[in-house]
Amino acid sequence: MRHLVIFLITFLFISPDLFSQNNFTYVGVDQCVMCHKTEKQGSQLSIWKNSKHSKAYETLKTDKANQIAKEKGFTTPAIETEDCLKCHATGYNLDKAMLGNKFKVEDGVQCETCHGPGSAYKDMKVMKDKALAIKNGLIVHEEKEKFCIGCHNAESPTYTGFEFEESWEKIKHNVPKN
Repeated sequence: MRHLVIFLITFLFISPDLFSQNNFTYVGVDQCVMCHKTEKQGSQLSIWKNSKHSKAYETLKTDKANQIAKEKGFTTPAIETEDCLKCHATGYNLDKAMLGNKFKVEDGVQCETCHGPGSAYKDMKVMKDKALAIKNGLIVHEEKEKFCIGCHNAESPTYTGFEFEESWEKIKHNVPKN
C-alpha cells in the first residue's frame, strides 16, 4: 500500500503529462530567483543553494552513487539511471519543448520540482494573485509531507528515515508577511 501511495503522489505532483496538457514549460532557477532572492521576499535562493536539494544532481556524479546504482543492478552510471534521476533532477525525461532555454537539469531539485513549471506564473502580476498563479500552474502544497515522501522514502537506497518537521525547518521558504 505504501508504494501505491508513493506512486500516486509522484504521479500527481511530478508527472510531466500532467503539465504538458496545459502547455506549461519549465523556465529554470534563474527565472525564479529574479524575484525570490531578497530577504524581503524570503531569501529563497540562498535557502535553496545551501540545501542538499541544490546539490542532488551533483551527488549522482560520484563514485559512491555509481556503486549504489551498480549494487541495485543498474548497468548505467547513476547520472544516467532513471531510478536515480527521478528524485535527483527535474526535466531529465521531458521533451525539449517543455524546457525553456535557461532551464538546467543540473540544478537538481529546484523551484519547479515542487512548484511546477513556471512559464505561465512567473510574471510578477500573476504571482501577486495567488489564485491566478495557481490557475497558471503554480503548485502550492497543502500537504507538504505527503509530497516530500515521494522521494524521501524507503525506496531510496540511502534512506535512513525521514523526519519531516526537522527537514522542513531546513528548507522552508515562505514569503514574509509585510
